[in-house]
Amino acid sequence: MRIMALDHIVLTVTDMDAAVRFYCEVLGMEEVVFGGGRRALRFGSQKINLHPPGHDYAPVAERPAPGSADLCFLVASLDAAIAALEAAGVGIEEGPVSRTGALSPLRSIYIRDPEGNLVELSEPQNVVLAGSGDRG
Repeated sequence: MRIMALDHIVLTVTDMDAAVRFYCEVLGMEEVVFGGGRRALRFGSQKINLHPPGHDYAPVAERPAPGSADLCFLVASLDAAIAALEAAGVGIEEGPVSRTGALSPLRSIYIRDPEGNLVELSEPQNVVLAGSGDRG
């Protein structure tokens, strides 16, 4: 077996509207409604499905809990992300700091979403992101 990519993850959220607002208005994702009114967030070629606590979807994680995720999203420009967060009134919990990513060193900041999930926004160092406009 060979894993090719990550398709989606699931976040358990107590306030669906607040989660959608944050991820769409602050982080620039797109809301997607599918399968009988289920809600998700799309960005690039991935998505985040949103589940309310106690939902009847199956199968699910053994212990889904709001605020338990630690997510890292790559951005083309960390400086632009910081400016957008400041304009939206979102506080930065830590950073910029250096971290190690899957493919390169990262320059990162940390924020919290409305559920308390830790959200890392990272700019890859020494690599070109697909779709960043830089054709090398």
